[in-house]
Amino acid sequence: MFKNKVVIVTGGAQGIGRAIAQKYVEQGAVVIVADLQEPADTTMHFIRTDVKSEQEIQALMAQTVEQFGSIDILINNAGKFVVTSPTELSLEVWDDVLNTNLRSAFLCAREASKYMKGGAIVSMASTRAFQSELYTEAYAASKGGIIALTHALAASFAKQRITVNCISPGWIETQNYEGLRAIDHEQHLSRRVGKPEDIAQACLYLTNPENNFITGTNIIIDGGMTKKMLYEE
Repeated sequence: MFKNKVVIVTGGAQGIGRAIAQKYVEQGAVVIVADLQEPADTTMHFIRTDVKSEQEIQALMAQTVEQFGSIDILINNAGKFVVTSPTELSLEVWDDVLNTNLRSAFLCAREASKYMKGGAIVSMASTRAFQSELYTEAYAASKGGIIALTHALAASFAKQRITVNCISPGWIETQNYEGLRAIDHEQHLSRRVGKPEDIAQACLYLTNPENNFITGTNIIIDGGMTKKMLYEE
């Protein structure tokens, strides 16, 4: 169903984005990785893009259509995470996180929609849109914004038959899965920490044309962590 579909994955050179891009390649899609870093996988196409730049996003979409003929699926995955006390969080850092995580998702969706004829957009939110650790204000605000942006865009793009959804990952280990402790896994209802492939599978589901009744929705993929009641013992 994804054979020859043109898929753009922002931030697709590593981590969750790389797993998403690889999964679409396996399904026969034409995958364009929009990133500052070139992916190691030569089965993907690379267009260097700073997602904080409106001009570079516009160029990304235009070049994709010029080279590959269409845009069928957009995965807004690019993101930045910072931990800084709110009393020390500078406006420069705040803007950097918001522009990387939230504004880029809007700009990419806006520009891609000008070329899309139906299709699907999926953005990466986070369970941190609903719960927080200390000093994550900028990141939490950006991810909460993505959830609101998702249902707004779903309404606005409905006439174009473009579905718009988002995914809120929990703990997804992208570095050293084998190095995790037993307690890391056992604290999840699923009894394991998440893998990038868990998110990639959800992207395939949400962008499958047979699932086009799903739009404006956020799917939490966190092994059940946000459903636990935690008490001190």
